[in-house]
Amino acid sequence: MTAFKVVIPARYGSTRLPGKPLLPIAGRPMIVHVCQRALETGAEVVLATDDARILQAVSGLPVRALLTRPDHGSGTERISEVVDVLGWGDRELVVNLQGDEPLMRPDLIRRLATALAERQDLGMATLATRIRDPAEVLDPHVVKTVTDRAGHALYFSRAPIPYQRDSCADGPQLEDEGPWLRHIGVYAYSVGFLRRYVRWPRSPLETVEALEQLRVLWHGERILVLPVEDPPEGGVDTEADWRRVEATLTAR
Repeated sequence: MTAFKVVIPARYGSTRLPGKPLLPIAGRPMIVHVCQRALETGAEVVLATDDARILQAVSGLPVRALLTRPDHGSGTERISEVVDVLGWGDRELVVNLQGDEPLMRPDLIRRLATALAERQDLGMATLATRIRDPAEVLDPHVVKTVTDRAGHALYFSRAPIPYQRDSCADGPQLEDEGPWLRHIGVYAYSVGFLRRYVRWPRSPLETVEALEQLRVLWHGERILVLPVEDPPEGGVDTEADWRRVEATLTAR
């Protein structure tokens, strides 16, 4: 089995849901559910947060919890602090499981780490799935990606990419093998790649789209996009998402 580590970046502040990692879901804070999904992979799990209340929430779990700087601009930057504090070697593999993904499946985390381990020429990989609902193509909260024929990302955007010239204005006409992919926001990296990433300046694309992965493409490196036919249910970005996830986990 591929050896890797899971780091969960979780910050207290959130524009739409302040204190989001601590939202109660099925009787426990959301961050506890996320940590449990990570532990189910069999990997070493580290929580990286900017708030002592989040540390306290996971105190009963077998995870390593670190208080990190409050000024990180992204989860990837927060993870880079972790790898330096813990002294991990450049060849180690790290999966970034965001702190608002309590329904992420452990098998997908393992699959992503394995895919990157098999590509020594790449430093980063992520997941995507075919879009079946036309409304998602036009939804700016759904991040889309397009890839080349080898599965490397060409771009990520909140806009409807690729744009269907003849009909997209009226809503895209989706087909079984259509080109629209929804990005699933979990990443795997090599530690050496992470150390390069944080030395690069923020890119204009990253700033305008508010998508941290665009820094990688701007600086000329590739991201492997692993297709997923059986995607997990989405994470928690809005209050409606919170209610949906609460219903799912309560039912379990």
